[in-house]
Amino acid sequence: VFWVARTGGFMTPTRLVLAGVAMSAILSALTSLIVLTSPDPQLASRVLFWTLGGFGTAQWKLIPIPLAALAIGLGVMLVQARRLNLLMAGDESAVALGLNVQRFRQSMFVLAAALTGITVAVAGVIGFVGLIMPHIVRFLVGADHRRALPAVALLGASFTIGADLVARTVIAPLELPVGIVTALVGGP
Repeated sequence: VFWVARTGGFMTPTRLVLAGVAMSAILSALTSLIVLTSPDPQLASRVLFWTLGGFGTAQWKLIPIPLAALAIGLGVMLVQARRLNLLMAGDESAVALGLNVQRFRQSMFVLAAALTGITVAVAGVIGFVGLIMPHIVRFLVGADHRRALPAVALLGASFTIGADLVARTVIAPLELPVGIVTALVGGP
């Protein structure tokens, strides 16, 4: 995604988002191709459930891995809170205050991608939590990352647990993927 966003010059946040959307579309198409050409008849339902996210197939023995990753990642981000706050002032101001914006943004992107990947490997893709919660938290506690990061982690976990409860009860005894509930809340 970084390579695509940098093609043709300087990388901007808009180019980064658009490159992410494009890469997501390509990789989703490849996933669909693999599922459609698979000889395993159960693969499609397993992949569909995984792409919509849920905790029904998650195993307690796997919890230490994402928990450790979250603790380490959140710790690193809290240590970098001042630099994250500098980015809110804009690239030019952050550079003027001594921050190597490109390198820092890239390292935070890699950290966020690693944390996301570890979580997705356990629970599947649960959309909109990372889009909704930061905005709600900034409204509630302000934009200072020293307060916002822990609040986002707690509110995001609470929201996801609430969505899981709804997903497990709305059409019981069947269980909806959590991603359906979070998308129905997050999309609007």
